Amino acid sequence: MKNKWKLALIFAFGIGGSSAFAQESANASGGDASGSGGTVAYSIGQVAYANQSGTNGDINQGVQQPYEIYSVGIDEEVMGIELSVFPNPTSDILNLQFEDFEKYDATIKVYDESGKIMYNSQIGSSPTTIDLSQYTTGIYLVNITSDSKSMKIFKIIKK
Repeated sequence: MKNKWKLALIFAFGIGGSSAFAQESANASGGDASGSGGTVAYSIGQVAYANQSGTNGDINQGVQQPYEIYSVGIDEEVMGIELSVFPNPTSDILNLQFEDFEKYDATIKVYDESGKIMYNSQIGSSPTTIDLSQYTTGIYLVNITSDSKSMKIFKIIKK
């Protein structure tokens, strides 16, 4: 009788264990990120993914979805702000052209991909030049602020 119970338990755990779900992929890295827009859990190196559709759109879980950073902050056309950064991509010198910079007491900050401030200075003339020759190849964000409010963000490629 004892052997029948053992056999029944082994059979039950064997069937139950085979129907349990496990991790579908071996990930190289991952973590959790949060900000003012919400939170997200992410992984790098995930092979398997799931697609879910709804009335508000689609989501592909497990797929890295790149995005571009465009003009962020105040509406330039309403305020009549003309900002430009050139050349992009650049290898050494970056120029900032800012019409009527005297009105804004603006600051320029350059961030690397990890969010570290690489350059921080008041805009004292137009054009303003920034020497990027000592920076490594990669993508940098140039943030123009006035009164602690972002006026415009540019994505710069350093080659």
